[in-house]
Amino acid sequence: MAVYRLVISGDPRTKKNSQRIVRAGNYMKILPSNQYKEYEKNFLVDCMYQGMWRKKLKNKMNIKCVYYMKTRRKVDLVNLLEATMDCLVASEVIEDDNCSIAYSHDGSCVKYDKERPRVEIEMEEI
Repeated sequence: MAVYRLVISGDPRTKKNSQRIVRAGNYMKILPSNQYKEYEKNFLVDCMYQGMWRKKLKNKMNIKCVYYMKTRRKVDLVNLLEATMDCLVASEVIEDDNCSIAYSHDGSCVKYDKERPRVEIEMEEI
């Protein structure tokens, strides 16, 4: 079984906090915050440097994410996982974030590291 590892630097962000509402013609649209967009861009750069960009992994995997947050504030693990999965799809590391690929998230958790906030991702084929 193959195991892939990624370390994404920076304070992990969620898509749901501080969303923006913008007008698109006659419609209103909800967009992620500028902070999240910056995090997503840095995510892509880190994937490129670590050789994971455009891997398009398709096999069933356990995707374990250990988040090291800059502060001890409460954060929703599910929202962090959702943002990470969306970033993995956007950077084409995985083909999709549905349950046929992202089968489980066993071992995912949130920890504290004021000096070096990051997310450590381990993708193990099942």
